Amino acid sequence: MAINLQKGQRVDLTKGNPGLSKIMVGLGWDPVQKSGGGGLLGSLFGGGGGSNIDCDASVIMLGENGKIRNNSDVIYFGNLKSKDGSVQHTGDNLTGDGDGDDEQVLVDLSRVPSQVHKLVFVVNIYDCVKRKQHFGMIQNAFIRIVNSANNQELIHFNLTDNYSGQTCLIVGELYRHGSEWKFAAVGTGTSAPGLGDVVRTFS
Repeated sequence: MAINLQKGQRVDLTKGNPGLSKIMVGLGWDPVQKSGGGGLLGSLFGGGGGSNIDCDASVIMLGENGKIRNNSDVIYFGNLKSKDGSVQHTGDNLTGDGDGDDEQVLVDLSRVPSQVHKLVFVVNIYDCVKRKQHFGMIQNAFIRIVNSANNQELIHFNLTDNYSGQTCLIVGELYRHGSEWKFAAVGTGTSAPGLGDVVRTFS
């Protein structure tokens, strides 16, 4: 049974799951629906001419000093796989419609290089400034971790804060603790206009 986390909680991932190596990290969200009848249902609030909100999940791989080593350690829709093959993004979802995971990241913990100490999971809104979009237009955001060997959900964290005006979310972190891996439910919003701006905070 999955452990449901609250913002700020930390939990052992591998310690209670001996032999765990391959995991799937699923991230999901839904656009807030505008109330009203007919064709308005499903439209989005605010500007952007009713454009779909394109949220993008990314992973930033950090060294022991909490800094990024190079740009190839950012896994996103433009760089779907880390050089060492330990982290792989399964591809971009442009709308966030529908149930379940909107984007998924596959991680083989046993292949993460020893000099990488933390994987930071980020969700940002593509072209948010031009489209006048923010996370107040998104609901039901979550991150979950699944054991790829048996599809058992191990961890689930629903982001329930009000992120109105925020354009990027630091959702959660996988980090080394001795020889084990732990997960932290972060759930912090920022007004960074793009992924590059977030990455720079770790450089």
